[in-house]
Amino acid sequence: MAALRFTETFLLLTLLLGVNKAKSQSFIGVNYGQVANNLPSPAATAKLLQSTSIQKVRLYGSDPAIIQALANTGIGIVIGTANGDISALASDPNFAKNWVNTNVVAYYPSSRIILITIGNEVIMSGDENLITQLLPAMQNVKNALDAASLGDKVKVSTVHSMALLKQSEPPSSGSFDPSFGDVLKGLLAFNNATGSPFAINPYPYFAYRSDPRPETLAFCLFQPNSGRFDANTKIKYMNMFDAQVDAVRSALNAMGFKNVEIVVAETGWPYKGDGDEVGPSVENAKAYNGNLIAHLRSMVGTPLMPGKSVDTYLFALYDEDLKPGPTSERSFGLFKSDLTMTYDIGLSKTSQNPVTPAMPKTPVTPTPTPTPSTQPKKAAWCVPKAGVSDAELQASLDYACGQGIDCSPIQPGGACFEPNTVAAHAAYAMNLFYQTAGRNPSNCDFSQAAMLSSNNPSYNGCTYPGGST
Repeated sequence: MAALRFTETFLLLTLLLGVNKAKSQSFIGVNYGQVANNLPSPAATAKLLQSTSIQKVRLYGSDPAIIQALANTGIGIVIGTANGDISALASDPNFAKNWVNTNVVAYYPSSRIILITIGNEVIMSGDENLITQLLPAMQNVKNALDAASLGDKVKVSTVHSMALLKQSEPPSSGSFDPSFGDVLKGLLAFNNATGSPFAINPYPYFAYRSDPRPETLAFCLFQPNSGRFDANTKIKYMNMFDAQVDAVRSALNAMGFKNVEIVVAETGWPYKGDGDEVGPSVENAKAYNGNLIAHLRSMVGTPLMPGKSVDTYLFALYDEDLKPGPTSERSFGLFKSDLTMTYDIGLSKTSQNPVTPAMPKTPVTPTPTPTPSTQPKKAAWCVPKAGVSDAELQASLDYACGQGIDCSPIQPGGACFEPNTVAAHAAYAMNLFYQTAGRNPSNCDFSQAAMLSSNNPSYNGCTYPGGST
């Protein structure tokens, strides 16, 4: 979609592998938690995943049944060590070697293990002993992988909480809490030297819970909004996900680690909560996850990391019914235990968009028959207003394509992909949303970024569906 700036290398790789972008996106992953007693079998889960565009799975442990079930599927697997294993991994290289042999070497390469995460949100645990042992544990696991000739194939990292940031607004001022400075410098030096990612857990859901205003909800759900201006960079942010990820990017840059890549290890939105919880609902969960996927598929990136999509692991594959806490903690699952979708966000390979009546590829606009008492109606198209910023157009594009319309014509190879600009792609998506949503003028508002026009914007082989007024 908008501003899809693929490198020649990526395009060549895509052609060589015969990958259909509409069917498979390597940047979309999912978390597979197991704090439950009603989960489908690993074999059934592997089959389910193969029917989706999900290309990576993150496990919090290293369940052999799941690792084996994912063998020969091509799905990338992230495995983890428990926080309780960090001490032994740090103090005993043989323990690390045995762990790697048991959980990686035994299954690789049939099971495509790509990353090992050592612990989860360790720095925020407050356990000073554990924190000081984290880096030695990572180094011992890396050494064990090197000894098995897998050091360049399987990376090692750890997963961090957004609470590491002392400041995140505006995104350009993102900085880590200086009290964690020395620990982070060592971990980031490891990431930088080994080419492993900095894994973070951004949750716009929690940002909304702390600021439950309607405008904050729209900003968090990738819906049309007035945006938030970063005076330092002169960038207007149109969604919370980009703002949070760029705050992390700024924090990494400020510490001198501009080459360390970011991976979103967890992000999601609960579809159900208790009566006193703000934000959980099917509507909000579908909007956040669906619009996030549309945003990732657009390949526009974030303002500070344009032209590529950050690897993002959605939380979560299934509900975990044994988790303690409020109802929302047990209500993040994209799929139910019977393998049906909790709600449709376009992950199925057979339907890349949520279930919504799609317009035909070459729609025909019906023309009413004039009578003495009626005049022919004007054809109407929804188009962007002049002077609207690319950031606002991108937000409108993400929102429209996240609502289930068929945005494949503005993906590479589509009839409307060229010109490959935010403005052109947004115009097509905004109009298609208006036409499929009943041609109600209120559906051609997009926070006052669009208007109705009687001029047909179709060109060459690109046909814009047209309605009437």
